[in-house]
Amino acid sequence: MAKGPEAFRTISEAADELDVPQHVLRFWETRFSFIKPMKRAGGRRFYRPSDIIVLRGVRRLLHEEGYTIKGVQKLHREQGIRRLAAAGEASPAPDAPSGPTALLEALHDLETAKARLDGLLKG
Repeated sequence: MAKGPEAFRTISEAADELDVPQHVLRFWETRFSFIKPMKRAGGRRFYRPSDIIVLRGVRRLLHEEGYTIKGVQKLHREQGIRRLAAAGEASPAPDAPSGPTALLEALHDLETAKARLDGLLKG
């Protein structure tokens, strides 16, 4: 059973979702001060949905747009975390469908959400 979009992710789940090895996420924590997953007893990391969006942005900037680590650090300093999150939101998950299929799935998700909201408002 897949976790919902608001669920916290372990480092293993985050790495799978972002299509990067776990050691890369640990390395990014040492280079980017804004990457701070929650840590439970024993140091186990849990990534919030907002962390995943920022990490997706970092991944996109580094792997797809050709930024260097220093370049992403400078972008963060000059434009803030919202810029990195925007890059993450603009980048689909590596295994996400694209094209008409993605649009149909998005439409279905919106219709489902609307139906739930309508039900809550009536109830």
